[in-house]
Amino acid sequence: MRISCPNCGERDRREFYYMGDSVALHRPNADADESMWDDYLHIRDNPAGDTCDLWYHEGGCGAWIVVTRNTLTHEIHKTELASKVKEAHR
Repeated sequence: MRISCPNCGERDRREFYYMGDSVALHRPNADADESMWDDYLHIRDNPAGDTCDLWYHEGGCGAWIVVTRNTLTHEIHKTELASKVKEAHR
């Protein structure tokens, strides 16, 4: 799979570190009950179709990138710097 870094251009997927769906990265508060921590650690959605994932360009510029892709076809629809996505949602 090839991922287009907004800073570096198209690169091999091996340059990137997959961080998962951004929903899965919302850490519970330290005082959350056991069931919330169990869900956070063990339960993940496995969507069939379009999804937005967070990737880190570890072997390149060090940018955090939001990748919109299809999990069935592996087609990448778009890539954006995570900082710009965050600004747009303010």
